[in-house]
Amino acid sequence: MSLLADWVHYGDDGKYRGYLARPDHVKEPLPAVIVLQEIWGVDEHIRDVTRRIAQAGYVAFAPDLFAGNREVADVLAEDRVKEAKQFLNSIPPAHWRDAEQQKSALAALPEAKGRAIAETLGELFNHGGRMPGYIQQIMAASAWLRDGFEHSRGCGVASVGFCMGGALSGMLAARDPKLSGAVIFYGSAPSADLIPEIGCPVLGLYGELDKRITDEVPAFAEALRAAGKTFEYRIYDGAQHAFFNDTRPSFQMAASRDAFTRTLAFLQRTLTAGEPAVV
Repeated sequence: MSLLADWVHYGDDGKYRGYLARPDHVKEPLPAVIVLQEIWGVDEHIRDVTRRIAQAGYVAFAPDLFAGNREVADVLAEDRVKEAKQFLNSIPPAHWRDAEQQKSALAALPEAKGRAIAETLGELFNHGGRMPGYIQQIMAASAWLRDGFEHSRGCGVASVGFCMGGALSGMLAARDPKLSGAVIFYGSAPSADLIPEIGCPVLGLYGELDKRITDEVPAFAEALRAAGKTFEYRIYDGAQHAFFNDTRPSFQMAASRDAFTRTLAFLQRTLTAGEPAVV
């Protein structure tokens, strides 16, 4: 299927931007999927996922959470983030959040390169205070896709998020009462106070070895069940965090293939329930 894909602006006075892909030559509005980034930003992996979802027959849109005021700070520029990711891929995952181990590994690099990577990592892993702003951006994206963008206006909107974006997908399910469905790829569960506010079906996809995230899933599932919410999930044996990201050493083909199949089936159920059946 031929696609149209490009960066676009949205929100009040076009203050936000994102990467949008949609099927070419389709006249009628299509359901929309918000693709929520990992901490690495709307990099080539997220852009590729956005195009893959668009190929399935949706308007797919990845808000660039690092470009809240049109510009991306130099410290979070794509080439800087890519270099920081390559550095992390070269050390054990257990050292990612260990400041001393990270400092030791950075010291082995040329001074200027090590300093630049340290600055970028500091920004990437210190996003907690920016979460309210991220939620504002994705709420604006949801409203724009549902009510403002001519190629999805009047259709349902769902979200699919990865890692940090997975956590945001769960939060959006609680903040946007019109959201049709939310997919969480290895993202932290929403806080307990948000669970009663979740108003759409949720799909969770997790790696068995990603203990920090996956160990909280049974309690999350029970809390959703007790609150009368719809939640299905799959934990993939032997899979790490970020098993879906084919640019990372953690990528696992079998888990990724199954997870994408489940995601497309979930989107079909939640976004196209009102469409006429094909006979």
